[in-house]
Amino acid sequence: MISKGFLIAFLTLPRNLSVVQVVSMATLALGLSINTAFAGDPFRANQPHKIGDRTEAAFRAIFEQGNYGAGEDHLKKAMVEEPGEPLVYALKASLSYVNQDWVALEKYSRKTLETGEKLTATNPLRGNLYTGVGNFLIGATTLTRQGVWKGASQAFLQLKKVYEYLDQAEAIDANDPELSLIRGYMNLMLAVNLPFTSPEQAIEQWQQNAAPRYLVDRGIALAYRDLKQYPEALEYVNRALNSTSDNPEIYYLKAQILHEQAKREQDQNLVQQAIANFDLALAKKSQLPSGLVKQIEYERSQAQARLKSN
Repeated sequence: MISKGFLIAFLTLPRNLSVVQVVSMATLALGLSINTAFAGDPFRANQPHKIGDRTEAAFRAIFEQGNYGAGEDHLKKAMVEEPGEPLVYALKASLSYVNQDWVALEKYSRKTLETGEKLTATNPLRGNLYTGVGNFLIGATTLTRQGVWKGASQAFLQLKKVYEYLDQAEAIDANDPELSLIRGYMNLMLAVNLPFTSPEQAIEQWQQNAAPRYLVDRGIALAYRDLKQYPEALEYVNRALNSTSDNPEIYYLKAQILHEQAKREQDQNLVQQAIANFDLALAKKSQLPSGLVKQIEYERSQAQARLKSN
């Protein structure tokens, strides 16, 4: 049984990591595991499911290249050519959140739910998975628009369905990589941010079935960053860079980790390394959402000020 406090705590994770971002990262970044033998299913090397080439292309643009504009273009085509794929609308909802377009966020969250429900008739595993994701996004939309205390009761009624549908998907195939990645990432963020949980256990469990490896490495780097275990965070963000060196968001994450480590250790060399990685991220700022670019520029200016003050 999922308590209201549990769900509210998840929806109010620190450092602006809301449930929408958790779901979006877990769903969007899945596209990096591209198996060319099975076009359209970026998750499964065996027994692939038909997902759609346009959806796959959006994955690659956003999370291999960090190119949101190209990803949006592919998603527009996917909505026409692959209208029955719920992941398309989960991606659109996620990008709407990034752009702070709350009307579009609600629209595509509900569309994720609707297409997930329809898909259950022909693909019960993925249908239940995205019915759960759709409920998750709708609950998060309620809290985003109404605030935690005003929207909590309504969001709870919506969100308590999430794990019911995920459980139904898990009953079909508990080792499915798409399901394992989404649910495992959610569990990891909860373990990092809530008391009386074990992040190390969540990390170990998540690595067993989740794929692609890039997303696992990136997620673990985020977890260790928030746990203030910076050497471990750097190890995993460097692993992610080995797989997706063209993605400016990974350089941004590395810059954050280096800057936090520099502040703790009072190390100016680490500050310089952080600034260099902020610059690598900003070198491709035309690919990123404007709000994210402003945040990177702000954090870089903080690092530059720290360098000048010493």
